[in-house]
Amino acid sequence: MALTPNDVADLARLARIELTPAELEHLAPQLDAILEAVAKVSEVAADDIPPTSHPLPLDNVQRADVVVPSMPREAALAGAPAAEEDRFRVPRILGEEG
Repeated sequence: MALTPNDVADLARLARIELTPAELEHLAPQLDAILEAVAKVSEVAADDIPPTSHPLPLDNVQRADVVVPSMPREAALAGAPAAEEDRFRVPRILGEEG
């Protein structure tokens, strides 16, 4: 069953989206193709296959958390456009309070 522009207009109305007649004509076959693709997936989905988000098992590979010396404060502040009291100076963005 192919979607008609009237079907798309009904969906657009429910979604509170205004579409021109040209947009309805353009979107109807596209939405129909999407629905056909979903229907094909539903056909091959079997009860014995659990739903998954990825076809392969994913392992979260992370490096070991090792404490190492950090960059000296002076070196970090050396490239800053402005520094004040051993901190980066940045413009205030949340108002003048404080």
